[in-house]
Amino acid sequence: FFPDNPKQSSQIPVFIRILDINDHAPEFANYYETFVCENAKAGQLIQTVSAIDKDQPPRGHKFFFELVPEFAVHPNFSVVDNKGN
Repeated sequence: FFPDNPKQSSQIPVFIRILDINDHAPEFANYYETFVCENAKAGQLIQTVSAIDKDQPPRGHKFFFELVPEFAVHPNFSVVDNKGN
C-alpha cells in the first residue's frame, strides 16, 4: 500500500479454504491420579498412560512420552514406550 501514490496500490479479495486444522489438542485418554508407596520396588510398574487426539488421521496418531530434561539426569522414575499410545 502506497498512501502517497494511489496509482501504485491495489486491493483484491482473497479467499482461503482451510482443509484441516488442529482444533483438538492431544489429551490423556483418562484422568490419572497416581500414588506411589514408599516400599515400591525398583523397576515396578507404577502407571500406564495413554493419549488421544480427535483430529485426523483416522487411524490415530503416535504419541511419545518422556521425562523433562531436568529429571532425566538423575531420574527417580523412568518412562518406557510400550509401542501403543
